[in-house]
Amino acid sequence: MNATRVAVVGSANIDLVVTAPTLPRPGETVLGHDFSQVPGGKGANQAIAAARAGGATTFLGAIGSDSFGVTLKARLTASTVDTSLLRVVYGASGVALIVVDDAGENHIVVAPGANTTFRTLTGAEEAAIGGADVLLLQLEIPLETVLAAAVAARRRGTLVVLNAAPARPLPDPLYAAVDLLVVNQVEAAELAGSTVAPEDLVRELLASVPRVVLTMSAAGAWYGQRDGEPVHVPAPQVSVVDTTAAGDAFTGALAVAWGEGRPLIDAIRWASAAGAAAVRTLGASSALPDRSAIDELYAATFGSGEVE
Repeated sequence: MNATRVAVVGSANIDLVVTAPTLPRPGETVLGHDFSQVPGGKGANQAIAAARAGGATTFLGAIGSDSFGVTLKARLTASTVDTSLLRVVYGASGVALIVVDDAGENHIVVAPGANTTFRTLTGAEEAAIGGADVLLLQLEIPLETVLAAAVAARRRGTLVVLNAAPARPLPDPLYAAVDLLVVNQVEAAELAGSTVAPEDLVRELLASVPRVVLTMSAAGAWYGQRDGEPVHVPAPQVSVVDTTAAGDAFTGALAVAWGEGRPLIDAIRWASAAGAAAVRTLGASSALPDRSAIDELYAATFGSGEVE
């Protein structure tokens, strides 16, 4: 079987991570434990997640001319992600400030830096999108670039997976170009404008896109498509160290599995195993699991056969 060709158009950041016993409240100072610098950003994380899950992955984005940019490119390259079209712009790379508590929950603030300069697509970038089986998008770069990439993919027959994070209002032309929307419960509620039950959120979002996956961490995920009722997919139960990379591991693995031709329900199960494997390790890109780790947890939870 040929590897799924995945193009990721998105952000790259350096994550500055502090662990602490609890997350600080407004105005509160908390004495923390450890500090680390980890390459991250939802785009770069999902590119690495897809590559480690077995996809032939190309990353399109922008990094700064600083030392953080050097580190970001090195991590992508070391993870077998194609960075031949990665832009380097003068100035600062994106930075994310992250606090992780002893329960594995986190607070994150992002200063986008070079990511804000990624506003148009070159002919080479459009060609890379058109040559992929799946295009993976998020919302940490300018929205006009996300839309341009989705439209380019739709024009060339590439499947479009949008992870609408962080959530923001989306234009109708973007919804029209999306094949699969991936959101967590907070993002789904913001896009739908309601706080109903997860399966009802899925139904509401299906008015805008043909397929929706709503992730709920340890509570699993809901999948819906326009010609059927929402289906719940349980998550593997594991010991949680850090939830930072879970969503990116899930989405990257989902793109690979769907591109391989798996039924979407089975692709979601496999992606759930990827997300669960990621929470067992501290960090973002450093926690993203390889294919063997995903397969092992998938088999232990769901069995080794595909489920229609």
